[in-house]
Amino acid sequence: MDDQVPFLARLERQERIALLELGRPMTYGPRSVLVHQNEPSTHVVIILEGWTKVVHSAANGYEALLALRGPGDVVGEASAVNGRPRSATVAALGEVEAVAIERDGFLGHLADYPATALQLLSLVGDRTRASDRRRVEQGALGVRARLALLLLDLSRTHGVQDAEGVRLTTGLSQYELAGAVGASREAVARLLKELRARDIVRTSRRGLVIVRPDQLRRIGGRE
Repeated sequence: MDDQVPFLARLERQERIALLELGRPMTYGPRSVLVHQNEPSTHVVIILEGWTKVVHSAANGYEALLALRGPGDVVGEASAVNGRPRSATVAALGEVEAVAIERDGFLGHLADYPATALQLLSLVGDRTRASDRRRVEQGALGVRARLALLLLDLSRTHGVQDAEGVRLTTGLSQYELAGAVGASREAVARLLKELRARDIVRTSRRGLVIVRPDQLRRIGGRE
C-alpha cells in the first residue's frame, strides 16, 4: 500500500542526502519516547533503523495504537509544519537510530526542494487515506475481524517465516493490540485464546506466530 512507502524512499538521492545532513544523530533505547503527546516541540525525527509505535492517549487513560513507523519514516512532521503541540506519542519498540531536524531547517529544506515538499504532501495524503480506511473498518467490522486483519497486516510488515509459521517481530502486547483495533485488552485476550485453541496462532515468550493465515483471511472477510 502507498501509505507503507517510507518518506526517504520517496525522495531522490540528492534530496535525501541534503535532508539528512540537516539532522543530528540520535539513539533511542527500547520503550524510550521520541516525542510526547501535547508537548510544544516542533523538531522532526527521521528513523534510520528500528521501529516505533505511534499512540494517542485519551483523557480516561485509554491508548489507541495509531501506526508503526520504521526505517525511512518521518515522525513529528505535522508539528513542524503547523507549529501546534504533538498530537501523539512516538515510542521506540526496540533500539532506534534516527536523526532529529529542527523545525527551521526542515521548513527551509522544503522551500529549497519543492519535490521533497510534494512528497511530504503525498505521504500525508496516503496516511490520511489509511486512517480513513481503518475508521471504516472500525465501524463496519467486529473486533474479531479487525484483530484478524491486523494480524495479517503485521505478518506482512513485521513477519519472519520460521518452522512454526510467520512469527511477528513487533513485540506488541495484548494491550497494544487492543489499542490498534479499538477494543479492550480483555476482549483481545479472549479472541487470542480462541485462535490458539483452533491452532490459528500460537503464543509463547518468543512472541506470536501465525500458523494458519488462510483462517485469519476468512475471519477478516478477505476470502
